[in-house]
Amino acid sequence: MLGLFKRVPPPIGERGERVAARFLKRRGYRILARNLRNRFGEIDLIVQPRGEPTIVIVEVKAGTGGRHRPEVHVTPHKQRKLVALAAQAVRRHRLHGRPIRFDVIAVDFIDGRKPAVRHYVGAFQSQV
Repeated sequence: MLGLFKRVPPPIGERGERVAARFLKRRGYRILARNLRNRFGEIDLIVQPRGEPTIVIVEVKAGTGGRHRPEVHVTPHKQRKLVALAAQAVRRHRLHGRPIRFDVIAVDFIDGRKPAVRHYVGAFQSQV
């Protein structure tokens, strides 16, 4: 009877965030928070490079190999929003005085192949 139900894959954004978190862990980053939400928006990942005091705010964009790469959707408006969310996170979690960096990770899921991951370190700047 259960054979009638198909397993529904998670939404592409959720899959992209999982791939990005694994990618960062393999490169020595420590995951501090995932999907940190408030009424103004969400920070996908907050990570810390091994042996560094830097806090990294990561925006993950995922796509399926369409006309545009997913990272083009990190617009100046989205960047300003992430900066505001980061400022709130710094206050709330007492991260004052730590360097903050903003990275973007793009994940392309194309035809069932291994996802292509692009990591843009220091993708944009801010004075948080």
